[in-house]
Amino acid sequence: MGSATDDLASISQSLFPFLNAISTLSLESKKLPHLSVLLKEESRCNFLIKQWNDVLTLDLSRQKLDQRCYKLLLEIADSMQLGKKIANMFSGFPINGSEKRPVLHMALRSDKEDNYQIDGTGVYEQIKSVLDRIESFSEKIRLGEYKSSSGKIFDSLICVGIGGSFLGTSFVTDALYGDMNCKNASFGRKIRFLSNIDPADFIIATSDLNPETTMIIIISKTFTTVETMMNANACVEWLKNNLENPDDYALHLAAVSSNLELTAKFGIPKTRVFGFWNWVGGRYSVTSSVGILPLAINFGFNNILQFLKGCRDMDLHFKTAPFEENLPVLMGLCSVYNSSILGISNVAILPYSQNLSKFPSHVQQLTMESNGKGVDINANKLPYQSGEFFFGEPGTNGQHSFYQLLHQGRRCASEFIGVINSIHAGNLQKHHMELMANFFAQPDALAIGMDYDQIVANGVDPEIAKHKVCPGDRPCQVLLMKDLSPYTVGTLLSLYEHRTAVEGFLWNINSFDQMGVELGKVLAKNISDFLKNERELTHVSFGTKRLIDKFLKK
Repeated sequence: MGSATDDLASISQSLFPFLNAISTLSLESKKLPHLSVLLKEESRCNFLIKQWNDVLTLDLSRQKLDQRCYKLLLEIADSMQLGKKIANMFSGFPINGSEKRPVLHMALRSDKEDNYQIDGTGVYEQIKSVLDRIESFSEKIRLGEYKSSSGKIFDSLICVGIGGSFLGTSFVTDALYGDMNCKNASFGRKIRFLSNIDPADFIIATSDLNPETTMIIIISKTFTTVETMMNANACVEWLKNNLENPDDYALHLAAVSSNLELTAKFGIPKTRVFGFWNWVGGRYSVTSSVGILPLAINFGFNNILQFLKGCRDMDLHFKTAPFEENLPVLMGLCSVYNSSILGISNVAILPYSQNLSKFPSHVQQLTMESNGKGVDINANKLPYQSGEFFFGEPGTNGQHSFYQLLHQGRRCASEFIGVINSIHAGNLQKHHMELMANFFAQPDALAIGMDYDQIVANGVDPEIAKHKVCPGDRPCQVLLMKDLSPYTVGTLLSLYEHRTAVEGFLWNINSFDQMGVELGKVLAKNISDFLKNERELTHVSFGTKRLIDKFLKK
């Protein structure tokens, strides 16, 4: 083990401002009273509630902050050159240093006037060209101009992809069903996502679909992703075995990929391959062909243009708003504060909307794959932990599942998301009112809690009262959305993308690679080749050998 001096020498000098700032802020945070006290200060609460247009309201009043700590957080942003890092990202500078790539998913939803460039060359026209092709293709499918092998209209869609090729699009799909225009536009259509290599997922994705009216979109940048290509081949066999004209199965295929050679070998003509670029990471690719193609087919291109507009407007807010009013910046600062200063490394994503039920999974991948890193951008070992564990369920389901731990167990930060306007009328409107009553109650319950004396004063037996104590002081963030229109859902997607980037900028890590996932792939390839009798089994533990022996004796 190296000495403390050696450890200090290995720390990048660029991290010293952050380390000094969190040391100061840690001391200040220890002076703060319980959140139940802080929440009584009306001026503080008003100061920590931020409004963005009439679309989003961000309430940070239940974060363990006062105005002094808030000011120190903004100083951390300055000391870590957050403004410069944001500007570098928007300018097309290759901030993904390990892969020497720009990070420019914002350009995918830009207007021409935004003038995004890479190496001095504008990218708008090539993006517009792909969007124009998506508009034409999706409308021809929706209008029945492009028909199946038997001349039928396509009414079903299977999206084959994994990770960033489906999680974000799946979340947006469910969210848009909460908008009446999108719900009506998708009437009579089905959309499924096939991701897992488990054969059960294939059965679920294809169940009750008519192959004669089903289009399959294969989503893989390289067209070599193992899980995706195995599922794609299974879909082709499904088509061949069930179509009236099995030789024409390729009429049911489209692809989102950059590998035109392999898509052609698969039987997909260039006219039905929609590309995207290496400066778009998988988990940031919803607004590329990965998401826009299936979303446009299901909901109509004009609705998806509004979704892109929402993303763009939040991009511009992030780029231009002062930090003290900048929603992604403030969310990122609070996340780093909770994790690096308060030592809270778990975050519950709690959408009080069933239409947002897949949002926690999207955020889980977005943040954990981005910020679960062990070295800084200069490849120096981090002297602190980066990233958090994200999990979640929609309310009120989660209240009857894991909220017990949130209230009385380990400290966990919580992020509540509620929607003001519901499309449901009549008696179902009562459901929405009850849902929102819980949405408003739970953050206060977690932040304020209830102590022993209050419980006894309510007539509870003193011994039982000890079991009922809820200590409170759990930091919570509350986001209130106007509705689930495509525009608003777009702002939500962009908001969390940029919040994730802010955390990485503050920790001085690369939020745009995912080197850690490669090791498991290499080991799996080794075992897969062994199971197919193509090689000897090497580089596995004794325990793994025992388990494989058991598996093979089945």
